[in-house]
Amino acid sequence: MHLSTHNSFVLERAKIATWQEGRFSVRDLHDVHIENGLIRSVLPSATGPSHPDDVARIDVQGQLVTPGLIDCHTHLVFGGNRAAEWSQRQRGVSYQDIAEQGGGINSTVRATRQATEDELLRAAVPRLRNLMSEGVTTLESKTGYGLSLEHERKQLQVMDLLQTKFPVEIVKTLLCAHTLPPEYKNRPDDFINLICTEIIPTLAREKAFESVDVFCETVGFNLEQTRRVFVTARALGFPVKGHTEQLSNSGGTQLVTAFHGLSADHLEYLDSEGVNALQRAGTVAVLLPFAFYFLGETQKPPVDLLREHHVPIAVATDFNPGTAPFASLRWAMNMACVQFGLTVEEVWAGVTYHAALALNRADRIGRIAPGYQADLLVWQTQDPADIVYEQGQNFLKQRYFKGKSTLA
Repeated sequence: MHLSTHNSFVLERAKIATWQEGRFSVRDLHDVHIENGLIRSVLPSATGPSHPDDVARIDVQGQLVTPGLIDCHTHLVFGGNRAAEWSQRQRGVSYQDIAEQGGGINSTVRATRQATEDELLRAAVPRLRNLMSEGVTTLESKTGYGLSLEHERKQLQVMDLLQTKFPVEIVKTLLCAHTLPPEYKNRPDDFINLICTEIIPTLAREKAFESVDVFCETVGFNLEQTRRVFVTARALGFPVKGHTEQLSNSGGTQLVTAFHGLSADHLEYLDSEGVNALQRAGTVAVLLPFAFYFLGETQKPPVDLLREHHVPIAVATDFNPGTAPFASLRWAMNMACVQFGLTVEEVWAGVTYHAALALNRADRIGRIAPGYQADLLVWQTQDPADIVYEQGQNFLKQRYFKGKSTLA
């Protein structure tokens, strides 16, 4: 891994693709001046002022420069995998039968609880490296496979270790309301009580996470249980978000917006009332095409309605062992276009500026603009569509994180 030693340098003659004036668009031949990890200026190459002699210059030669990619929904840290279960399903074994045999999400909970921090770290590293190799500079990582104070904390501590070892920002989200752990079978209210009285308050005092998520769904937690978690989180000063309307139209999205949530994610069964609620609250709609694909779903998110109401749309991998075992944000971008009908410009906004909105960071990442963190990618192409279209080639030439040049 090569790290640049320059505190101040200029990417000259770059073709800039970024969010500006309410849309993702391309500008020809600009110079991007980077100083102390931040973007100092973005000026047309032909008219920009000369820079001091001691400022290093890197001629990009008209190649594309974009913000670093942001994967705003992953479940990066967990133990084991569920490939054997998937193979069973391909042979016709039902999910219910697999669950009765001890499979399903609780098999991941069991493996995560049994794993040491070091084992979880070793398992997460190749997943993270793959995302970084495609240009990811920021990602969200959710808990939800510990389902107890001890093991949710363990997942969060592994995320901290990953961030210290790699040039990437990891945003930690507490998803202890993911599913019922085996010791709370048929006692969801008791588990919600544990979450609200012990897990969230304790980890909040430890400053171990940044936001709180809930799987609000027929196979997850109901509206009242979700509300209790949200009330607890907001009382302690934490923003909320939700896995909502993935399998049914249960009103979870509207509940998220009632608490001014950062994002509502999945949304296949979202209706017009839910879209209106997103618009009023300024909550981001996060689309997760891998889960849609892997589960063989047919109900698509209401993209036309989201567009009509100017709801910001983000795109993420949802990387997880059960429904989205794919650590590739570029492929997710392609699938969002092919499966959900997003345009190239929409999907680029979805992994830069709109993804930053979903992580409460749109004031400092996700754009190429003065004052923003210098998380930048140089691509061996001049067309943003190439990067979405052709998945067999990695176009990434250089990756800058906080102004330092790194390739995983």
